[in-house]
Amino acid sequence: MAKSLTATELRDQSSEDLVGKLKEAKEELFNLRFQAATGQLDNHSRLRTVKREIARIYTVMREHELGIVSLAAGESAEKTKEAAE
Repeated sequence: MAKSLTATELRDQSSEDLVGKLKEAKEELFNLRFQAATGQLDNHSRLRTVKREIARIYTVMREHELGIVSLAAGESAEKTKEAAE
Protein backbone atom coordinates (compact mmCIF):
# COMPACT_ATOMS: atom_id res chain seq x y z
CA MET A 1 0.00 0.00 0.00
CA ALA A 2 2.23 2.74 -1.25
CA LYS A 3 -0.29 5.55 -1.22
CA SER A 4 -3.06 6.30 1.20
CA LEU A 5 -6.54 5.25 0.18
CA THR A 6 -9.40 7.74 0.24
CA ALA A 7 -12.90 6.87 1.38
CA THR A 8 -14.24 7.71 -2.09
CA GLU A 9 -11.90 5.18 -3.70
CA LEU A 10 -12.95 2.56 -1.16
CA ARG A 11 -16.68 3.18 -1.63
CA ASP A 12 -16.33 2.33 -5.31
CA GLN A 13 -14.98 -1.15 -4.52
CA SER A 14 -16.84 -4.37 -3.84
CA SER A 15 -17.02 -6.03 -0.45
CA GLU A 16 -14.55 -8.72 -1.52
CA ASP A 17 -12.04 -6.06 -2.56
CA LEU A 18 -12.47 -4.29 0.78
CA VAL A 19 -11.82 -7.52 2.67
CA GLY A 20 -8.67 -8.06 0.62
CA LYS A 21 -7.44 -4.52 1.23
CA LEU A 22 -8.18 -4.89 4.95
CA LYS A 23 -6.13 -8.08 5.10
CA GLU A 24 -3.21 -6.40 3.29
CA ALA A 25 -3.35 -3.38 5.60
CA LYS A 26 -3.40 -5.55 8.72
CA GLU A 27 -0.41 -7.53 7.47
CA GLU A 28 1.45 -4.31 6.75
CA LEU A 29 0.62 -3.00 10.23
CA PHE A 30 1.94 -6.21 11.77
CA ASN A 31 5.17 -5.90 9.81
CA LEU A 32 5.56 -2.24 10.74
CA ARG A 33 5.02 -3.01 14.43
CA PHE A 34 7.55 -5.80 14.21
CA GLN A 35 10.08 -3.45 12.61
CA ALA A 36 9.40 -0.82 15.28
CA ALA A 37 9.96 -3.35 18.06
CA THR A 38 13.29 -4.47 16.58
CA GLY A 39 14.44 -0.91 15.85
CA GLN A 40 14.43 -1.32 12.08
CA LEU A 41 11.54 1.04 11.28
CA ASP A 42 12.62 4.12 9.33
CA ASN A 43 9.30 5.85 8.73
CA HIS A 44 7.27 5.96 11.96
CA SER A 45 4.51 8.02 10.39
CA ARG A 46 3.60 5.02 8.22
CA LEU A 47 2.21 3.30 11.35
CA ARG A 48 -0.30 6.09 11.80
CA THR A 49 -1.20 6.12 8.11
CA VAL A 50 -1.86 2.36 8.01
CA LYS A 51 -3.99 2.51 11.17
CA ARG A 52 -6.09 5.22 9.58
CA GLU A 53 -6.45 3.20 6.38
CA ILE A 54 -7.71 0.25 8.42
CA ALA A 55 -10.24 2.47 10.21
CA ARG A 56 -11.33 3.95 6.87
CA ILE A 57 -11.87 0.47 5.40
CA TYR A 58 -13.90 -0.60 8.44
CA THR A 59 -16.03 2.55 8.14
CA VAL A 60 -16.81 1.97 4.47
CA MET A 61 -17.59 -1.71 5.14
CA ARG A 62 -20.01 -0.65 7.88
CA GLU A 63 -21.64 1.90 5.56
CA HIS A 64 -22.23 -0.86 3.02
CA GLU A 65 -23.60 -3.14 5.74
CA LEU A 66 -26.07 -0.51 6.98
CA GLY A 67 -27.01 0.54 3.49
CA ILE A 68 -25.92 4.13 4.09
CA VAL A 69 -23.87 4.12 0.91
CA SER A 70 -24.78 1.26 -1.35
CA LEU A 71 -22.59 -0.04 -4.13
CA ALA A 72 -25.20 1.03 -6.66
CA ALA A 73 -25.19 4.59 -5.29
CA GLY A 74 -21.43 4.73 -5.69
CA GLU A 75 -21.75 3.53 -9.27
CA SER A 76 -24.51 6.01 -10.11
CA ALA A 77 -22.48 8.86 -8.63
CA GLU A 78 -19.59 7.77 -10.81
CA LYS A 79 -21.82 7.78 -13.92
CA THR A 80 -23.15 11.22 -13.04
CA LYS A 81 -19.62 12.53 -12.67
CA GLU A 82 -18.64 11.04 -16.05
CA ALA A 83 -21.72 12.54 -17.72
CA ALA A 84 -20.84 15.99 -16.35
CA GLU A 85 -17.42 15.80 -17.98
